[in-house]
Amino acid sequence: MSYDPPRPAGRLLLTPEDREAPARVRRLHRLGLAQRPEPALDDFAERLAELAGAPYAMVNFPVENGQFFAGLHVPDPAPAGAGDGTGPVFGRVQPRDHGFCPHVVARRKALVLEDVRDYPRFAGNPVVDAFGIRSYLGAPLIDSTGTVLGTVSAADVRPRPWGKAGLETIKATAADLMTRLERYAGDGLPLL
Repeated sequence: MSYDPPRPAGRLLLTPEDREAPARVRRLHRLGLAQRPEPALDDFAERLAELAGAPYAMVNFPVENGQFFAGLHVPDPAPAGAGDGTGPVFGRVQPRDHGFCPHVVARRKALVLEDVRDYPRFAGNPVVDAFGIRSYLGAPLIDSTGTVLGTVSAADVRPRPWGKAGLETIKATAADLMTRLERYAGDGLPLL
């Protein structure tokens, strides 16, 4: 079963194929994740946004029909036009081809984009135009079975020199959250 639509010959595949999707969806279901917004993950995303100094932060789980942000922090107030019927709203569900997290999942390693417009593969991504995202920092959530469950990420509307410190921070943050998620799912302990 594939979650990627067939591509015409000669067309660049912007969103990588997700060969682990069926196993991930089963694992997320067993762990009770990606089924609803989680207030503890919203709190986690808010702390990540503060730590990164970024207006957006997410705990993202790729699901059958796209991406689900079980933890989400967005700017307040929202960008002009957002939520008033004239502009896009950064919601909890987005298609797979929106954003950069699907690339982190497929790569199984962190991704740092200091200015997404410097990369032709990412410059045309729908979140660049819709939300003005210019920089991204994300790391995979890899569980003890080796399954990439999702990502933690931060994004900004301006180019950012995340640097080595940003990379190390997002990787440590992902590892910490993964430990907490497995402990919560396995022992029923409070998530955070």
